[in-house]
Formats: sequence, C-alpha cells, structure tokens
Amino acid sequence: MTLSPKFDQNTLAGFAAILLWSTTIAVVRSLSEQVGGLTTAVSVYLIGGVFCLFRLGWRGGIPKSFRRLPLRYLFGCGALFVFYMLVLYLAVGTAKSRQQVLEVGLMNYLWPALTIIFSLFILNKKAGPLLIPGALLAVAGIVFVIGQEVSISWISITENFAGNPVAYSFGILAAVSWALYSNLTRRWAEGSGGAVELFIPATGAILLTLRFFTPEAGSWTLRAGLEAVFLGIVTVAAYILWDRAMRKGDVVLVAAFSYLTPLFSTVVSCLYLGIVPGVSLWIGCAMIMVGSILSWLSISDKEPSRKI
Repeated sequence: MTLSPKFDQNTLAGFAAILLWSTTIAVVRSLSEQVGGLTTAVSVYLIGGVFCLFRLGWRGGIPKSFRRLPLRYLFGCGALFVFYMLVLYLAVGTAKSRQQVLEVGLMNYLWPALTIIFSLFILNKKAGPLLIPGALLAVAGIVFVIGQEVSISWISITENFAGNPVAYSFGILAAVSWALYSNLTRRWAEGSGGAVELFIPATGAILLTLRFFTPEAGSWTLRAGLEAVFLGIVTVAAYILWDRAMRKGDVVLVAAFSYLTPLFSTVVSCLYLGIVPGVSLWIGCAMIMVGSILSWLSISDKEPSRKI
C-alpha cells in the first residue's frame, strides 16, 4: 500500500476548494436571512454563471472550449452537477425546522465518505481494514461539529426522517450525486479540460426557473449585494479548483480532507456571526482529523490485473 501523499498542484487545488467552500457557509446564512434561501442560490449561481461565460469568452469562445470534451463527461457529469444543486436546495427547502435543516445538511456531508467508497468501484481502488472505522469516526466528528448549534442524535434523526422522509431523502441523494460526480469526473475527463464554466450557468438558469414559481420575502441592501458577488466569485473558483483536483489530483486524499469542511465552515461561521464555539467543536475536530487520516490510509491502488 502506497502511503506517500500526492501533494501536487492538482491535489492542492482540491484543498483550496474546500477552504473556499468553508468561507461561504456563514455568508450564505447572512444573505439568506436578508433575501431568502432560494433567492440566495439563484443570485449566487447567476452571478457565478455570468463570470463563467465571460471567462469562457475571454479564452476563445464556448464552442471551442467544449469541442474536445468527452460527451459522457459533458452530459453525464453535467447532469449530476445540476442535480446535486437542485436536490440540495429541495432538501433544505422541504425541511420543516432548523433542526431538520441541520440534520439534512448532515445527510449531505456523507459525500466525502461516499466519494471514497465509490472510488473502490469506479476508480479501481483497494480498501484496507481502516476504511470503515475511519469513515465512521469522521462522520461522528461531523455530528459533534454540527451539534454546535442544536442537539443532534440518532433518535432525532430517525424521528424526523419518519416525519419528513422527502427532505432527508433529498439530502442523501445530494451526497450520492456529488460523490458520483467527483469520481466520474476523474474517470471520464482525466485527460481533458473541465466544463464547470458551463455547469454553473446551467444550474443558475434552472434555479431561476424555480424561483419564478416560489415567491420569497426579502429585501436587497448594499451588504446583500456585496455578499452575493462574493459568493458568486468564490463559488466559481471553488468548483473550478475541485474539478481540476478530481480530474488530475489525488481523489482519495482530497476526499479524506473534505471531512474537515463542516469543521472549517463552523469555525468561520463562529467568527463571522459572533458565535462562541463549545467543547463539542474541538472534540469533533479531533474525531474528524483522525477519521480522515484513517480513511486515507485505508485506500490504495489495486495491482494491475493479469491479462488472460
């Protein structure tokens, strides 16, 4: 088993994407309180989409940029990208309380573990005995971190799931779709460029269509506008970096590092929103870090199969 990490620029791009995503959670909460959750998503992806289209035009035009992309990546991963954003919004939108919103978010945070598990089948990786305990420890750490805001337990999750199975199912579908997207991007587009600059405006257009049928109360201010622009630019940068990491970097190492996303976002939220972190944050931090390391150590490439 190879234990040396692949810290090249592509893998580091994935780390940077995770750190960028972690800075957005608190800003998303702030903007959502001002203009509404769906309006926030629409504004972020429309602003990001416009930025993407300008970037594509600057590089030589949209048709030229995607002419050589594998069709299965362009349409398959593109559909998974848009589907992930859609079901994630539906998961949050159909949650009936703040408790359910956080628990649905916990369902979504299963994607790092699923990304590692799916790599066994899609990327021909081999799992060691540390995978299960490492993944369980990391997920338990995520529960501790999210528990900063409300008390989350297995009982509350099962009861709320039974009372609102649609929202929790959407949360699980979000995790599955993003894990599939990350692995299939590597398998289908490893030797080609990415198409995130097309996926983001497509997502913005679909969310805008939903917004027309979902009225929301809210008002725009200078602060809200600046937050929307910040989120749009950071979101584009993060997805471009993530796509690069999935195509060319160490997928398993980046996925293991992704377990730290809720921890980083919670720390940033505490700073931005003036929340005092509790002991559970640091307990969760230790659990996530140990679980992430164990998960990464458990995965290696399979030996080349013998030709028959």
